[in-house]
Amino acid sequence: MSKVRMLSLFAVAAIVSTSLSSCVLTVPVAATSNPIGTKVGTSSGMGLLHIIRLSPDSGIQQAAKNGGITKISTVDFKQTDILGIFQTYTCTITGE
Repeated sequence: MSKVRMLSLFAVAAIVSTSLSSCVLTVPVAATSNPIGTKVGTSSGMGLLHIIRLSPDSGIQQAAKNGGITKISTVDFKQTDILGIFQTYTCTITGE
C-alpha cells in the first residue's frame, strides 16, 4: 500500500472518529453549609451550536421548583455535547 493511500486512510479515520464523538461533563457548581437533604430537583434543556437555547428553563431556580426545595445544599451541572451541534443541559440540586 502506498504512503499516500495510507495517509489518506489515516486522515479519513481521524476525521470520522472525531466527528462521531460526544462528550459528557458533570461539574459541581456550588455547595452551601446547609445539610444535604432528602429532596432532589432537576431541570433540563437543549441547545444548538452552543448559541441557541431551545429550553431556557434549565437552571437552579427551575430545578428547585421541580423538587420542592427551599434550602439548597448542592448544585451540579451536567452538559452533553453531540458532534458540537446538539447540547443537553441538566441542573441537579439537593436540599430541603
